Amino acid sequence: MASAADRMRDMRARRRAVGLREIRLVVPDTRSPAVRRQIAEQVASLDPADEEAAMRWIEAVSEFDEPPISKT
Repeated sequence: MASAADRMRDMRARRRAVGLREIRLVVPDTRSPAVRRQIAEQVASLDPADEEAAMRWIEAVSEFDEPPISKT
């Protein structure tokens, strides 16, 4: 039987052959109390007016929103 390293190498080769590329992401661990505290502090420091403006912009440029309902 092939080793785990050989199986991974073969899997990556198969993926590359069909145009896929593996990437790795390192993200904050939201289970960590320190990370949760830092996120809470950052959220608390947000300016509600700026956030409202950002949400209006996102809604205005969204490609997935349904068209407005006609009032006729």
